[in-house]
Amino acid sequence: MNEWKVCGYELKPGEKKQVMLHPGGREYEIPATLICGSQEGRTLLITAQIHAGEYNGSAAAARLAKEIQPENLKGNVILMHCVNTSGFWQQYARFIPEDHVNLNADYPGNERGTIGQQIAAWFVKEIFPGVDFIADLHGGGMCEALSPCIFYPRAPEVTEAALAAAKTMNVRYLLASSNSVGEYGYAANYLDIPGFILECGYGGIVREEWAEQIRECMLLLLDHLGMYGMTAEYRKTYPKKIYRNTEYLESDMRGVWYPAVREDQQVRKGDLLGELGDFFGNIKKSFHALEDGTVIYYTAGMSVLEGDALVAYGLESSAEEV
Repeated sequence: MNEWKVCGYELKPGEKKQVMLHPGGREYEIPATLICGSQEGRTLLITAQIHAGEYNGSAAAARLAKEIQPENLKGNVILMHCVNTSGFWQQYARFIPEDHVNLNADYPGNERGTIGQQIAAWFVKEIFPGVDFIADLHGGGMCEALSPCIFYPRAPEVTEAALAAAKTMNVRYLLASSNSVGEYGYAANYLDIPGFILECGYGGIVREEWAEQIRECMLLLLDHLGMYGMTAEYRKTYPKKIYRNTEYLESDMRGVWYPAVREDQQVRKGDLLGELGDFFGNIKKSFHALEDGTVIYYTAGMSVLEGDALVAYGLESSAEEV
């Protein structure tokens, strides 16, 4: 097995390095753990905190970096502990603070653009060509309550591989996604690299059970990819529900939001999802379920701007139990 060269670093088989990556040669830093297995295999990219306020992926990444031993690994792992580091230190919830680029919506980027655009372009040019699978770790936002779920790509060449991996996770809800301009979505649709987004946790807080669920999912993924063996106790059969179609309700106005649902709640066609009004409780608009479904996430806060997400619910008419 030859040395592994990645992002200007060289690792020998059986070596692990903790480094700072510099997208586009800039001063911007992304903390990463690079693990070169002792045997040939695939290369897995795991990214945390594309959205800076979604912390549980980073908590899980720190544990994985210590736990994964290169002598037991087949292939390589690129583990990025926090992609949006400037957002992390400035306590931004989502976007790159310097330019408000959303790294889950602004690919393929621009090498000569703003810092967020350059980070996206760096992924496309320097990272994606050397990876075989992408796991992007997310969670609900500061005011977004969420049931743990996985979004897998609607990308003809890789949907089957991505969904097969998602089915091995200890997560109940799997949702088909048409996103083609985020990190994993762009890689799936334009470069035929399978992957998914794992969403777990919300509210800008870290909980032990959420970090552990993500950690276990990543170990299950490594096992599924034939990269890192798991003990029998981890290889459980978790009931799954696949939603081929999801309704994403967005606000068409600024207002004070009064939600009427909770995450994981079953709704029937016509049920009230929430209302938009003012500070005095005067209601301007009510929102009702278009079909029977299950609430995956919803905005739990009150401040809503035009275009903001309100409720996402998987449609039961498209559901499949596995």
